[in-house]
Amino acid sequence: MLRSFRHVKLRKKLSMSTGVHDKRSRMRSGKFGARKTTVQTLDTLTTLPDGALTSPAARRNSDAILKVLRAHLPAHGSVLEIASGSGEHAVTFASALPGVTWTPSDPSAEARASISAWAQQVGAANVQPALPLDAADASTWPTGTFDTMFCANMTHISPWPATEGLMNLAGRVLRRPGGLLVLYGPYREAEVPLAPSNAAFDDSLKSRNPAWGLRDRSEVEALAKSHGLASTLRVEMPANNLMLLFRRF
Repeated sequence: MLRSFRHVKLRKKLSMSTGVHDKRSRMRSGKFGARKTTVQTLDTLTTLPDGALTSPAARRNSDAILKVLRAHLPAHGSVLEIASGSGEHAVTFASALPGVTWTPSDPSAEARASISAWAQQVGAANVQPALPLDAADASTWPTGTFDTMFCANMTHISPWPATEGLMNLAGRVLRRPGGLLVLYGPYREAEVPLAPSNAAFDDSLKSRNPAWGLRDRSEVEALAKSHGLASTLRVEMPANNLMLLFRRF
């Protein structure tokens, strides 16, 4: 129901902004050490008149991700989202999970403005103001406790220290025991042949930045374990993506 409502509203917005919106591919390194104003994504984003950004990829994968979140998030609790980007995931999931308090975050001021714009459009009262959190910079991390951390499509579009920071942060702020970390994106797996599309994607990422690239799932799980997080579930997702779930012990 939310998705249909949002898409109707979005189509209306786009029709109003013909010739005004700025459609471009935004490659940013803002999260991890360069400019802080643009949104790091490989997707082509469209800017709506109120400053909200819309991402085709976020719209495509929202339903599949939400299905997993519904099955594993507590009915009531707090979620910290890392690298929220446009904010479409935040408002979609928060609206569908009204018992959850959703705190988005992104080091990009442009992303945070988009998150705020989406929250106002959708009227999701359980979406908190976005934090200027940088996974690789501990000085930006919150000190509170959360029941869940969620992060989509960050580990491969960032240097490895960002994933190290993500796990360190999860070990600090997730409720103990049982706090949940949920990751979404493509990964390498020793026991599963790499899909040709993922192999090409990996090559493309490394050509853009040698520090980027698909991470090895076993290395991610070992890093998580070193911060008190046990791998509990691997879920195959559309387009050769995975959702990886970890629990704080």
